[in-house]
Amino acid sequence: MVIVAGEFVVGPGERDAFLASKEEGMRRSRAEAGCLEYTFSADPLDPGRVLLFERWESQQALDAHLAALAGAPGAGVPAGVTPTRSEIRLFDVSGERSLGG
Repeated sequence: MVIVAGEFVVGPGERDAFLASKEEGMRRSRAEAGCLEYTFSADPLDPGRVLLFERWESQQALDAHLAALAGAPGAGVPAGVTPTRSEIRLFDVSGERSLGG
């Protein structure tokens, strides 16, 4: 399993537009083979912060997703909303278990 976690910083008045611009991309990504989770969400404590969380069955599934994104110029980029900062990290997972059990 591969986890992708990210953070985007936008103007507080731009966060809703930024999130709205990601809705169709979330739907498409969730329908892709190997996608277990794909979510952009608002940080409930910071009005200018958006979080990204993705889970993929394999690196191959993530690679196919990234190739599809590269083939769609401007996909998910909201007009007039440019993050002032962003960071996206990839985590290779060697195993998983339920918390507390």
